[in-house]
Amino acid sequence: MWSSSLGYRLIRMGLGGVFLYSGLSKVFNLVYFSGIIDAFGILPSVLTFPAAVGIVLAELGLGAGLVFDIKGSLAGILIMLMGFIGVAGYAIVMGYDIDCGCFGPSDPEAEAFSSLRTAVLRDMVMVAMVGYLYLWRYKTGTRPLFFSNIYLKSRSVR
Repeated sequence: MWSSSLGYRLIRMGLGGVFLYSGLSKVFNLVYFSGIIDAFGILPSVLTFPAAVGIVLAELGLGAGLVFDIKGSLAGILIMLMGFIGVAGYAIVMGYDIDCGCFGPSDPEAEAFSSLRTAVLRDMVMVAMVGYLYLWRYKTGTRPLFFSNIYLKSRSVR
C-alpha cells in the first residue's frame, strides 16, 4: 500500500483542488465573503474585509502549493482547516444559523443556511486526508519540494 504514490498524488491534488476552487469561488465577491465573516461576530467589522482577502489568498496559495507538493503547504492547509472547524464549532455552540461561506455565493449550502455541521464534518474528513498524507510521507520518506528549488530549476532551464 505504501509503495504506490498514486493515492498520495490523487489525495494531495484533490485536496489542493478543493482549496483552489474555494478561493476562486470567493475571489470576485470578497464583499459577500466579508459579510459572512462579519456574521460570525468574531472580528471587529473593520477587519472582516482584510480577513476575507487574507483567507482567499491563503486558500489559493496553499491549494496551489499542495497541488505542486511545495513544503509548508500541507501544514498551512491543516492550520486553516483547524481554524475553520474552530470557528464553525463556535457558531454551532452559539446557535448561529448562518452560511459557512466555504464556496462563495453560489454554494448550494448557502441556500439552506444549516450547513455549519456539514461544513465541520467535511473539514474533519479533509483533516483525515491531511493525516493520511503526513503518514504516507513518513512511511515512504517522501519530502515535498522547497519553493526555492523550483524557482532555481526554472531559472537554470533558460
